[in-house]
Amino acid sequence: MPLLTAVLVSIALYFLVLERDALLAFAQVEQTEGEAHVATLGDSEGTHIVSVVAVHSEAQTIDSAVVLRGRTEAARSVEVRAETSGLVISEPLRKGAFVEAGDVLCELDPGTRASSLAEARARLTEAMARVPEAEASLAEAMARVREAEINVNAARQLSEGGFASETRVVGAEASVESAAAGVSRANSGLIAAQAGIEAAQAAVASAEREIERLTITAPFQGLLETDTAEIGSLMQPGGLCGTIVQLDPIKLVGFVPEADLDKIQVGALAGARLATGSEVQGRVTFLSRSGDETTRTFRLEVTVPNPDLAVRDGQTADILVAAEGRIAHLLPQSSLTLDDGGLLGVRAVTAENTAMFYPVTLLRDTVDGVWVTDLPEKLDVIVTGQEYVIDGVAVAPTFQEANG
Repeated sequence: MPLLTAVLVSIALYFLVLERDALLAFAQVEQTEGEAHVATLGDSEGTHIVSVVAVHSEAQTIDSAVVLRGRTEAARSVEVRAETSGLVISEPLRKGAFVEAGDVLCELDPGTRASSLAEARARLTEAMARVPEAEASLAEAMARVREAEINVNAARQLSEGGFASETRVVGAEASVESAAAGVSRANSGLIAAQAGIEAAQAAVASAEREIERLTITAPFQGLLETDTAEIGSLMQPGGLCGTIVQLDPIKLVGFVPEADLDKIQVGALAGARLATGSEVQGRVTFLSRSGDETTRTFRLEVTVPNPDLAVRDGQTADILVAAEGRIAHLLPQSSLTLDDGGLLGVRAVTAENTAMFYPVTLLRDTVDGVWVTDLPEKLDVIVTGQEYVIDGVAVAPTFQEANG
């Protein structure tokens, strides 16, 4: 009995291990669902062919994008400060008020500045009156020079004819030198008079500018972030009058990693979703040429229209910057596999009906599948059974329609 039992067990193991398919066919047992997709067939020469399921995939051009985390930022923000000292005599404007460029924010007491301007203008008038006098003196001195030169010529001619002494000639030449010195003095007086005019004009301009500084105006259109200076308060040079921000247009600011720099161009379309759920759209207007030494990122700015001022300064924003489109395939996520080296890719059916591995780059994951690139334009991708074949193995593909 033990010997008979051992023989029966050996026969059973033989059929279960070596003749499993024949035994199952004889017993009319259905294969499991996974095995049905990977059935091994045989031809007359004994070559094993693996049945797989594949799809005809054709590459498409898809829009690519760079996703950044950023914030909104006012296009302009400035603290308007006083350039001179004085008491504030204007009623304050309250924060939140909308101001136009040139609107008065703070007005200071002029004090004695009007008197200083009148004095400077009087000095200018006095300086201008000296110019005609200096010009007349110069003309008189030049006339004396001409007269002296005539006398010298006459004395020389008389001396040559023996009608005048040499002493007379020397005296005439001395008169010419004296007249020339007078011209020099008159010319210096004219220059001094003109310099006096310029100095007086500068004093008038300085007094007028000092009076202009008494009225502090808005440099551009915007919103007041703070109240302007209170009436009666003393302003000193550099004292804060008010803070203005310009929110139309507004900027989206993000920081681009080094790896994504080549994907972004100035002028590219960009959009953002704010923490409130609202969405805005604009274009890239700035991409920094120098990176942050700590984070190795580069500042990016997107200008967005904001006519209703709905977007505020400092809001969190998820920024999406359009990049150059790429050629990619949309495949089921289950079609991805790894080769022996751990490289991500897919297996496809070649023209000779054999399996081949193709490495891929994953671009995007969607509800319809995954977008991958680095594949030929057209490819028959194995979506079921790819884990049971290696490169060069003969396959019998059954094709189904691709997703999307």
